[in-house]
Amino acid sequence: MNYNEALNYIHKINWVFCNPGLERINELCQKLGNPQKKLKFVHVAGTNGKGSFCAMLSSILKSAGYKVGLFTSPYVKVFNERMAINGEMISNEELAQLTEQVMPIADSMNDKPTEFELITAIALEYFARHKCDIVVLECGLGGRLDSTNIIDTPVLSVITGVALDHTSILGDTVEKIAVEKSGIIKKGIPCLWCGKDESAKNVIEKRAEVISSPCYTVNHGEAIVESLTLDGTLVKWRTLDHLKISLLGEYQVFNVENVLNAVEILKAQGFDISEQSIRKGLSSVVWHARFEVISSDPLIIADGGHNPEGVSSAVRSIKAYFGDEKLNVVTGVMADKDCAYIAEQISSVCAKAFCVTPENPRALDAEKYADIYRKNGICAEAFLSVKSALSAAIEDAKINKKSVICLGSLYMYCEICQALSELENG
Repeated sequence: MNYNEALNYIHKINWVFCNPGLERINELCQKLGNPQKKLKFVHVAGTNGKGSFCAMLSSILKSAGYKVGLFTSPYVKVFNERMAINGEMISNEELAQLTEQVMPIADSMNDKPTEFELITAIALEYFARHKCDIVVLECGLGGRLDSTNIIDTPVLSVITGVALDHTSILGDTVEKIAVEKSGIIKKGIPCLWCGKDESAKNVIEKRAEVISSPCYTVNHGEAIVESLTLDGTLVKWRTLDHLKISLLGEYQVFNVENVLNAVEILKAQGFDISEQSIRKGLSSVVWHARFEVISSDPLIIADGGHNPEGVSSAVRSIKAYFGDEKLNVVTGVMADKDCAYIAEQISSVCAKAFCVTPENPRALDAEKYADIYRKNGICAEAFLSVKSALSAAIEDAKINKKSVICLGSLYMYCEICQALSELENG
């Protein structure tokens, strides 16, 4: 089996038609020899901020000398990003080899595993094969019935926050979604609540109390911003000053507070994480599509904010960096999101909207999306491709001395990068 054959096999199943549950992933992993039982985990759920949290924590642990597995979703450029060890994503060859190992087992099952369950099993086998000291494991969706919840050996369970998203699957209230997220908390294992919603916090704390899990809460506001520029952010947290965060975005201050609280819990459990490791990890971490500068002439930023909370965070960042300056916005969105609210938020920082239809069956039609902006009093135009929208936004930005931000869908990031490369190379 080669790499392309492996990807074709993994992607051939549509998870929408499968019943949620852990039975399939349990059977699959049992037949693989339960690789998850050979590993330790930091298990991370939450509506937003999971990816940045996981990237920063894994970078710190790597800097501390640990062999760190990182499992995230979705990928933004190439599939292999989903599983990495010490910052190096899995090779094409090993992904193909592991898929070939898992395939006959999956095919022999009466109830076939879903795409995400296959990916989870492959990743767990990969991390076990390489004897990782710790794996930072991001939930795919929800928590309680997510395939990553097969693990029973976390050293810490983290919930970065709860907001309304995927309501048709997880529930239509914050409390219902919190129940799903709290499903990752394990008996007697510490958990960390990082969010701000009090009703969600109550659900998390009640779940932790029922199963005797020590529950820690992040006291947001301890991190003091020393400087916030497009070259990076400097913060002071407790006794640590001049901590440089390489990841941009005003919201990364919130995320770094969460990470530093997690580090304290891990240190209390015996993990050797020095101040130097924290500084090195935060200053060297790379995580794409989170307020990422992808061009300087004109200035172009790409952000993966794609639900109301994520877009609101990105908009706050725009205001923090640019003040009252309005930006050209290249934007597309999924039709199942609160498109009107997202457009309203973006309109507050938007000079002109260049609307596209992201390459996804759930995407909202660009013309319908542009019409929402027009109703908000924003000059908006629909484009047939990301490349044509980006080209028009750049041309206008150069004439009117504007910056450009690409926002509204994580699925758009790869298209944006490809289009920018093509435009730069003629």
